[in-house]
Amino acid sequence: MQGHPMTVVEADGHYVKPFVVDSLSIYSGETYSVLIKADQDPNRNYWLASNVVSRQPGTPTGTAVLSYLGASRSPPPTPPPAGRAWNDTMYRFQQSVATVAHPAHVEPPPPRADRTILLLNTQNRIDGRTKWAINNVSFTLPHTPYLVAMKSGLLGAFDRRPPPETYAHRGYDIYAVQPNPNATTSDGLYRLRFGSVVDVVLQNANMLAPNNSETHPWHLHGHDFWVLGYGIGRFDPAVHPATYNLRDPILKNTVAVHPYGWTALRFKADNPGVWAFHCHIEPHLHMGMGVVFAEGMEEEERLRELRLKVPREAIMCGKTALAATSPSPSP
Repeated sequence: MQGHPMTVVEADGHYVKPFVVDSLSIYSGETYSVLIKADQDPNRNYWLASNVVSRQPGTPTGTAVLSYLGASRSPPPTPPPAGRAWNDTMYRFQQSVATVAHPAHVEPPPPRADRTILLLNTQNRIDGRTKWAINNVSFTLPHTPYLVAMKSGLLGAFDRRPPPETYAHRGYDIYAVQPNPNATTSDGLYRLRFGSVVDVVLQNANMLAPNNSETHPWHLHGHDFWVLGYGIGRFDPAVHPATYNLRDPILKNTVAVHPYGWTALRFKADNPGVWAFHCHIEPHLHMGMGVVFAEGMEEEERLRELRLKVPREAIMCGKTALAATSPSPSP
């Protein structure tokens, strides 16, 4: 916002300890509130500008005009601001680190986790097509919705084997092209004990092209999570958890994983259901950058007894559709 510094006060519905920026980085799925002070020359107009970050822009700057009451309709007298460089990773990283809870609105996280899941994000190829993979597994959605399959007792509707919850992190070179560009696919899910505390660490690595890594905004359905920390480089589970912010971490539902960086978050599995956790850049989800958490599902027999209001359209998907359209057996 030309000539008007922005004070960040809210993120994803939670109060932030205020901090001032000249450019605000917003990733797909995130929300922010900022305050500005209208203390500039009221007789002229000012540019608002939006630019692409994290990948080289292929589109022009998006613009709007900030106008004081009574100002002329003439355009601002200067060119629109260029904003921060698209590959200025450290500026965006520092904004992430500065986003902590407001002192009057701190909700402390549980002091420790019951389970830690390490997720390595890589770009791979499957059948000659470019895909994304998590721990070398590219996520695919099953044809039958998970809850419908569980309630109906359809054991073959999705892979019952859980995806890997860690990777060979010791010695893994995140700055190199993936040594094994091939990956497998799976629609399996992670089963979380109801009420347990789960840490997830997202590790970003090099893409298929050398010297190339992008920002990925990860979004968790059904929960807010505490953002415990960020880093640039390879996450070390023997070292970095000691640096986590347990004093005033912000609660969010979408968080950035920066180029060649890692992001650690913690949440409580206290919302029964099956929840997607995925990159909020929609094509990346369809290319496999996501996982699914199931919680409160320890007893599927109990689940089948629940009076779940499942839409008829969902029951007509996948294996339930085949069951619904098959002729009834003769008496």
